[in-house]
Amino acid sequence: MKIIAFGASTSSTSINKALATYTANLVEGADVKVLDINDFQVPMFNEDLEKEIGKSEGAQAFLRELGDADALVISFAEHNGHYAAAYKNLFDWATRIDREVYQNKPAVYLATSPGPGGAQSVLAAAQGSASFFGGNVKAAVSVPNFYDVFDMENGTVTNSDVEKQLKEAAAALTA
Repeated sequence: MKIIAFGASTSSTSINKALATYTANLVEGADVKVLDINDFQVPMFNEDLEKEIGKSEGAQAFLRELGDADALVISFAEHNGHYAAAYKNLFDWATRIDREVYQNKPAVYLATSPGPGGAQSVLAAAQGSASFFGGNVKAAVSVPNFYDVFDMENGTVTNSDVEKQLKEAAAALTA
């Protein structure tokens, strides 16, 4: 099984990328490819620019990567209760090429934050709109207080309850 994992964040120290990577690697025998959304450069979306340049190459490349996967593990960064602007912009360009961005691949949706909210708002938005964009969400997990439950240096979860939730979510990809 080939899994594409990414954090919907541009941070070089993204906790969402760390969480997605960790969770994808819980699927035994999976070939995990971790994407960095910084590698998919797109200009700020607007219809005039779309008429001028057509389909953004960055968005096309992003869709190709998702298309090559058997499953997806996405961890959504939350900025003021919403998607990170860079991810939303990439997503908007991608939907103009193929509205079914997630291509009905089995997916685990995650979200985390350093605080007690666990980025639940953006996770709820992602889950709520998934069916409009080819999302086939098998499990969703919000992880609050990230730095209290995850060791960034070793890339491991240190909380047994969170570990259990993530293992169950990962297992849902192969069920």
